[in-house]
Amino acid sequence: MAAAVSAKLVKELRDKTGAGMMDCKKALAATEGDANKAVEWLRQKGIASAEKKSGRTAAEGAIGSYIHTGARVGVLVEVNCETDFVARGDMFQSLLRDVSMQVAACPNVEYVTTDEIPDEIREREKAIEMGRDDLEGKPEQMKEKIVEGRIGKRLKELALMEQPFIKDSSITVADLVKQTAGKIGENVKVRRFTRYTLGEGIEVEDNDFAAEVASMQNAG
Repeated sequence: MAAAVSAKLVKELRDKTGAGMMDCKKALAATEGDANKAVEWLRQKGIASAEKKSGRTAAEGAIGSYIHTGARVGVLVEVNCETDFVARGDMFQSLLRDVSMQVAACPNVEYVTTDEIPDEIREREKAIEMGRDDLEGKPEQMKEKIVEGRIGKRLKELALMEQPFIKDSSITVADLVKQTAGKIGENVKVRRFTRYTLGEGIEVEDNDFAAEVASMQNAG
């Protein structure tokens, strides 16, 4: 199996479809190294055609919103595409709603992709992980490898595109966007989002309830 999914096969499939390296690996693994079937697999997922368009400028699009039941969490999301016609279409609007709901459902997510995470956050996470007790006494090279894996996992937790899609956990949000782009026939990109949580950042004075009731009785 390992021989079937060689680097050469991955490169050939990538050149043919324009899909990313990891998607090509998945496709070849799923089709036991059959290049033709792998192309079909990528097309079914909407990935092949989406990747070919990923270099084109997406300057149109729309801003979507989602208010969660109870009006305690609200989200604004900007998703871009290439034309205003596509932005008004049902498929694009459906993606916009899904991404907005995803942001509301993932309170720990702060960035669209891991590439956007600042270096200072990466360094902070590394310092935290390097100081953990369970690494004490381990060889430096092993420690670095363990920490690298933990940091990668942590950074993915902060990135929207890395999250399992709430309506189908077998794909990520990135997969959802690629599939939609493939079906629409344009480059589609989630650009930014903002989440509002009711009362966030407001300091609430925590009064002793019993004392408050007693003071009211005394006043009466």
